[in-house]
Amino acid sequence: MLRNLVVMLGIVAGGLLPAASLAQMQQSQPEAAHLADLLDIGGLIDVMRIEGRENALGVDADLLSGQGGAAWLVTVDKVYDPAKLRATFEAGLARELGDAPEVRADMKAFFGSELGKRIVALEVAARRSLLDDQAEAAAKAIWDKAFGHKSHRAVQIERFAQINDLIESNVTGALNSNLAFFRGLSAGGAFEQQMPEDEMLSQVWSQENAIRTDTAEWLYPFLMMAYQPLTDAEFDKYITFSKTKSGKKVNAAIFAAFDAMFVQLSQALGASAAQMMAGEDI
Repeated sequence: MLRNLVVMLGIVAGGLLPAASLAQMQQSQPEAAHLADLLDIGGLIDVMRIEGRENALGVDADLLSGQGGAAWLVTVDKVYDPAKLRATFEAGLARELGDAPEVRADMKAFFGSELGKRIVALEVAARRSLLDDQAEAAAKAIWDKAFGHKSHRAVQIERFAQINDLIESNVTGALNSNLAFFRGLSAGGAFEQQMPEDEMLSQVWSQENAIRTDTAEWLYPFLMMAYQPLTDAEFDKYITFSKTKSGKKVNAAIFAAFDAMFVQLSQALGASAAQMMAGEDI
């Protein structure tokens, strides 16, 4: 249902935080805002809102018989409120990195460097470019050629994806988002009877292979486009950082923060779609 950020994702455990962890999270919240700025979360959310509108058209066609129209898009825009999305992301970072000051320091050192800033800018620009179907097709052709020739850049990209567990993390994130959407639909009364949890899980897991294929087909061309301007030495520095203890912790934390955001988004969209279905008597 939603294409998650390709460079980061994980599973967020539910339940109440212990008092000590809550205090750490509150103390680290201002710093989390700074870390989010280093990742240009504002730019990413802008792209996500455009993607969300495109996804909404599919929901309109599939669930609302194409009758959602402008009212449905207004609802979607409200769900994709930038301030709320950013707040959820920052809370996730604060939760994941609140007790790891050395990791936060390493994250600021890398992503605050000239190379780190350039990498983030390239990732956001590539994400925005791939909103265009022709750009996506061109990126796929470039990747297919590089992969077919086993070029050094293709090998670097495969190593980067493997080190950061990008395929599995994004598949997990997409499954989490789809489950949240089903839960929103069910809680909102989209079905005559609430869908049992095991049935929702079964429906979601049935999508795993298709999601995995789609993820791989989108991920590698994206990485190829994003990092093409980097020299091999610059890309190696990014790969090296990803292999460090701090790099792995940062990657997991960012994925967890995005996962929380996408789960919140998907559940709200599911509930909103259910309300519109009831209103339209579909």
